[in-house]
Amino acid sequence: MQTHIPLTRDLVLIGGGHTHALVLLKWGMRPLPGVRVTVINPGPTAPYSGMLPGHIAGHYTRDELEIDLVRLARFAGARIIVGRAENLDPNAKTITLTGGRVIPYDVASVDIGITSELPQIPGFSEYAIGAKPLDIYAETWANFLAEAKASGHAKPVAVVGAGVAGVELSMAMAHALRAATGHADVTLIEAADTILPADPTPRARLRKSLEECSVSIRTKTCISEFTAQGPRLKDGSILPAGLTIGVAGALPHPWLQNTDLALTDGFIDVNSYLQTTDNEDLFAAGDCAHLTHAPRPKAGVYAVRAAPVLFDNLRARLIGQALRPFHPQKDYLKLITLGEKSALAEKWGRVWYGPWLWWVKNRIDQKFMRMFKELPDMAHAELPSVMAQDVAHELGDGQPICAGCGAKVSAGTLGQALLSLPAVHRPDVLTGRGDDAAILQIGGQKQVLTTDHLKAFTEDPALMARIAAVHALGDIWAMGATPQAALASIILPRMSARLQSRTLTEIMSAAQSVLGAAGAEIVGGHTTQGAEMTIGFTLTGLAEHPITHAGAQPGDVLILTRPIGSGVLLAAEMQTKANGAHIAAMLHEMSRPQTQAAQLLRGAHAMTDVTGFGLAGHLLALCRASGVGAQLDIQAIPLYAGAAELSGAGVRSTLYASNLAQAPVPEATGPAAALLHDPQTAGGLLAAVAPQQAPEILRALSAQGLRAAAIGQMIKGPAEIRCQQG
Repeated sequence: MQTHIPLTRDLVLIGGGHTHALVLLKWGMRPLPGVRVTVINPGPTAPYSGMLPGHIAGHYTRDELEIDLVRLARFAGARIIVGRAENLDPNAKTITLTGGRVIPYDVASVDIGITSELPQIPGFSEYAIGAKPLDIYAETWANFLAEAKASGHAKPVAVVGAGVAGVELSMAMAHALRAATGHADVTLIEAADTILPADPTPRARLRKSLEECSVSIRTKTCISEFTAQGPRLKDGSILPAGLTIGVAGALPHPWLQNTDLALTDGFIDVNSYLQTTDNEDLFAAGDCAHLTHAPRPKAGVYAVRAAPVLFDNLRARLIGQALRPFHPQKDYLKLITLGEKSALAEKWGRVWYGPWLWWVKNRIDQKFMRMFKELPDMAHAELPSVMAQDVAHELGDGQPICAGCGAKVSAGTLGQALLSLPAVHRPDVLTGRGDDAAILQIGGQKQVLTTDHLKAFTEDPALMARIAAVHALGDIWAMGATPQAALASIILPRMSARLQSRTLTEIMSAAQSVLGAAGAEIVGGHTTQGAEMTIGFTLTGLAEHPITHAGAQPGDVLILTRPIGSGVLLAAEMQTKANGAHIAAMLHEMSRPQTQAAQLLRGAHAMTDVTGFGLAGHLLALCRASGVGAQLDIQAIPLYAGAAELSGAGVRSTLYASNLAQAPVPEATGPAAALLHDPQTAGGLLAAVAPQQAPEILRALSAQGLRAAAIGQMIKGPAEIRCQQG
C-alpha cells in the first residue's frame, strides 16, 4: 500500500532571483518530502541580468534571457504566486503581498534583487524608469526601439549613473539605435568627477569604447528633477530626453525599511549561513543581502555561488540539522559588453578586450540559461511487470490525467449513466437532466441549483479556489440567474493540522472574494483528505426567467465571452512544455468573474458555459435542445496565447478524444479546429442572441475589457455543427 507523505512545513522563496532559481532547480532533482514550496515573484518569468545588455543591444530575444518560473516551479513541485511582496513579519512569520494577501511560512528566503529607481529625485516615477526591475525596463525599451524603427528617428536617451551597468547599457542602447535608424543620441550622466568611480581599472578602455559608440559623457552633473522633456540639471537647464533610464548604483527595495529586519544601508544583514542575523528561520541571498561576515559588491556571480549553500541550509533548517557556511570568493572575472558583439574582461587588475571575449561571455551565459531551458528528465516509477488485462490500454502513452475539466468523465459515459435512472416526476423540478443546472419551483420563486468541482491544476490553493468558484458560477450565470448561496466541498492532500488551517483559510478567503462579489454567500460545506487537492461548490441562484439550452433560433448570433485552449495549455504545463507567461495570463483570465458578461447576456435566447466537453460539445447541446444547427467561423474564435502552437505540435488534453467522438465537426481541420474539442475550465459563456442585439452586446462586452467575439450563427437544419475556415 502506497503511503502519501503528509505536508508539515511551508518553505517560501520571496523573489525569483538567480539564487532562488538555482535552488528550485536543485529542489526538483532532490526534493525534501513533507515540505510545501512556494515561490513569490511579481511576474511569471525572471530575467537573467547577465544577458540584459545583449538583449538591449539586439543580440538576444526576450525569451532567451528569461527564466520561466512557472515551468521551473512545476519541475520543482512548487507553487508559484505571481505577486509582489510589500511586507515581511519575521515574528509572525508572514509575508504580505500587494492587495493584502498574507502568506505564512515556517522557513523563508528573500532574493528580490535591487532597484535602480531614484524616488528621492522629484519626477522619477513619472518621467523615468530604473534599469531594475529588468522586466519593466526591457519592455519599455522594446516599445521605444520599435517606435524609432517605425519613424526612422530616435529621440535622445539619458542614462543616469556611470557605473559598470550604466556604461554597459549606454553602449547597448546606442548600438541598437544606430542599427535601427543609423543614428543614436545617448548621454551618460554621472554626479562624480569620473565614470566608473568604484571600478578604476577598466576606466580608460571603457571611456574609449563609449566614445567609439558615440555616447556623450557628462560628469560632475547633478539632477534636480525629472521632467517630461528630460532631466533638469542643478543649473536649471534641461537635458532633452525621450527616454531616461536610472542606473545610479544598487539600491535596496524601499519596503524592507518597514520590516523589523536588521539592515545595512537598506540591505538585509545575513551571517555566514545566509540566515538573517536576527532570525534563524529567515534567509536572504543575492543583491538584496548584505554579507556581514564578508562584505562584497553587488554582483550576480556571488548569487550563483551562494545557491548550493542556500539549498543545503534551507533543507537543513527544515530537517533540524546543522548548517554550513558560505565563503564568497575574493575576486571574480568581470565581463562587460561593449554594445556590439565585443566585450571587456577585468580581473586581478588586468584588462583584456575584443570580440573573442564576447564569445567567452556568450558561452558562459548560454550555459547558465541552458540549465533552465533544458530541464532534466526525472525518473518515473516503474510499472509492475504483471498487470491485469487492459491496464496498458488505459494507460495509453503514459500522459498523466489532466486536471481541471480535463479530468472529467466523457459526455457519453455520463449520459449513459443518467439515462439509466428513472425519469423525474416531481412537479417542483422544472427541468430534466442535461441542462447546465436544475430549475426548481419554490413557492413563487424559480431557483437554479448546480454543483461542480475541480481537481487542482495549480499548487496555489487561493488561485485554484478563485478559478473553481468562477467555474461553478458559470452554470448559474449561463441560466440568467443571480447567485444566492454556496456550499464548499474541499479535498486536501494529507498535511498537518497547521497546514490544513493555513490552506483552508486561503481557499475560503479567495472563494468568498469571488462568490461574495457575485452576490452569493458561503453558508457551509464539507472537507476531507485525499490524494490530491480538489475544490468544488454547490450553488443556488434565483431567476425570474431562466435561460436554458432550448430557445436558440435560426439567424441568432453566437457570442463567446472568453478564449478557448485552456485544456491544451494545462496539459502542456503538466508536461513542462508550456510558456510560463502564457500560463500565467490564462490563469489570470480564468480567475476573473463573468458577472458583467452574464448581465449583458440576460436577454439571450439560449445560453451555456463552455467547460469540459469543449466548445463543440456544448454548442451541440444547444443545437439539440433547440432543434437547429450552427455555423462556426473558426478564425473568429478567440484563443489563449500559445494554444494554437501547442495544438499544432500535437499536445492534447486526456479528454480530447472522447470530446471529438461525441461532437465531431467534420469540416474543421488544423490546430485551431482541434481546439473545438479542447476541455475548458472556467470557460466563457456561449449565448445565442438575436442578430439585431448582437452588435450592441459586443460593444458593451468590449467596453468591460472582455475578449468576447461573434463566432458564428444558428442556422436551419439538423442539430449539427458546420464551419467555415478562411
